[in-house]
This record gives sequence, structure tokens and C-alpha cells, in this order.
Amino acid sequence: MDELRTRFIASRDGKRLRTASWESAPGVARRGVCVILDGQTEFLEKYGEVVRELAARGFAGAALDWRGQGDSERTLSDPLKAHVGDFSEYDSDLRSFMNDVVAPMSDTPPLALAHSMGAHILLRALKANPRTFTAAAMTAPMIRTNARGFPLWLVRLICSTYNLAGLTDEFVWGMRDRDPLHMEFEDNRVTSDRVRFARAQAFLAGHPEIRLAGPTWGWLEAALRSMTAIQAPGFAETIATPCLVLGAGRDRIVDTAAVRAFARRLPNGAYVELADGEHEIMMENDSIRARFWAAFDAFVEKHIRPHPSTSSG
Repeated sequence: MDELRTRFIASRDGKRLRTASWESAPGVARRGVCVILDGQTEFLEKYGEVVRELAARGFAGAALDWRGQGDSERTLSDPLKAHVGDFSEYDSDLRSFMNDVVAPMSDTPPLALAHSMGAHILLRALKANPRTFTAAAMTAPMIRTNARGFPLWLVRLICSTYNLAGLTDEFVWGMRDRDPLHMEFEDNRVTSDRVRFARAQAFLAGHPEIRLAGPTWGWLEAALRSMTAIQAPGFAETIATPCLVLGAGRDRIVDTAAVRAFARRLPNGAYVELADGEHEIMMENDSIRARFWAAFDAFVEKHIRPHPSTSSG
């Protein structure tokens, strides 16, 4: 996409990370900087439409491919596997990205717009470094995954068993067969919009090296540890940053009831549920996206003010 300027940076532990930045739309007063933090298996180009919509609202911004996905350095020899040993590795990616790419764009903290796993990593940052963002909007944050009928204790037991058996780097059940290049619309669990699904699939077909199938048992164990930590008493209650949380009523990836409950614990949180939305709210149909943007715009109007020292260069 012409509006994205991409470059590579190094994480603190030496991983090669692809990042991108953009400017606000020509003729539009620059409102500030917005950082996009996407979900697991996603990639920069998938958010092209969102970038254009943010730019039209006066937001310059930046985004990154997390380690192990998009065009960032893979963590395993099999490029279809999403894997980390601990979510602190993603924290490292975010710190490097914020320092090397985002900080030079403005002298005021940016707005965050995050989805799913990206929203989970964002919440970790809001807890650890409260002044990193001036406000945060997030869709379908990964508070608790949808276990598809399995009790959580059983998921934890199975995951622990596979990791103890030395199968940390192996696909979680069912993920090996979810190569995006062979996925039909009817098999997807994240959007009801055929056109946006097809657009993402077409990009992956032209750039098959950036695709992911799904997580390993090691990734799942790391995710379960981190989800336990952020659901613990006192975690949400100490996040002072204004937050807009959007839940998807038809989510089949994360547990919307857990998202709803977490949002209510945030001292400066607002919650909006899109009853007919699937997991990827920003990639959904026009009706759902219109409601998303209406909530986003109202939140921004309340919490984001242009700063006189923000430049447009």
C-alpha cells in the first residue's frame, strides 16, 4: 500500500521486526498518532482499509508485525507455526517498536487501536507502563479464549501434558490443517464479510511467505499463563488509561463474557458489544464497522485533543 512506509527494526533480543508508518490524509488537520496492534496470524497489509480510515480522521500512525508472523522473523523453522516461549517476548517487541518507530513521531503519548492478541499485549503494557498511551481502543481482546466446549481445566491439563512430553513446538490440535491458502469462506471463524475475507486471502496468495496456520502448544501454554495473569484480581483495576473495549456477540475465538466482565473492572473503561459481530470487528461487514467507528469516534472526541507541538512532517 502506498500510504505505508515499511522498515525493519530489531527487538531487544535481536529479532527482526517489520514495522510501518503513515501520515494523516492530505488536507486533514493532524489529530495525533495512532498505533495499530494486530492479532495473532495477522499482518500489516490486512489493516490497509483501517489505516486509510484513521488517516482520514487526522491520525498519523504506525503498526508492526509481531515476531513469528507477517514479514517479521519467524521463531521456528516451520513458518506456518506461531510460537513464543513467553508473552514477555511480545512485550519486548512492543517496547522496541514504541522507542524506535513511534516515539519520534510525536512528543505526546499516542492512541492505541488493538485487536485480540494485540489488545492482550496492550493491556500488559498499560499495566506495566501507564504513561505509554494516552487512550486505548480494543476489539475482542484476548482475555480468555473460547475453548469450544472444553472446560478450561481440561485445556490446561492437555496443554501442560503436551509441553511436558516435549511437544512444545508442535501444532495445537486442528491448526495443521488451517493453512490460509486452502481456507474457504465457509470455514473461517472471524468475519461474516465475504469481500474483506477474500481481499485478505488474495493478498496471502500473492505473498504466501507471510501466512500462518496457527499456534503451537508452547504458544498456547504461554497464552494461558498470561491470560491467567491479566484476569487476576487487581490487574484491570490498576489500569488508569481511558479504554474503549468492543466485544463481538458472535465471537468464536475469544470468550465475550470474559471480555465484558474485564471491561467492567476497568476504572476508566467503556464497553460496547456488537451483537452480530464475529471476532474480527474491523474486518466485518459495513453495518458492524459503521457501529465500531461510531463508538471509536465518540471515544476519541472525549479523550483525544490535538497537541500544539504535534507535527505533520
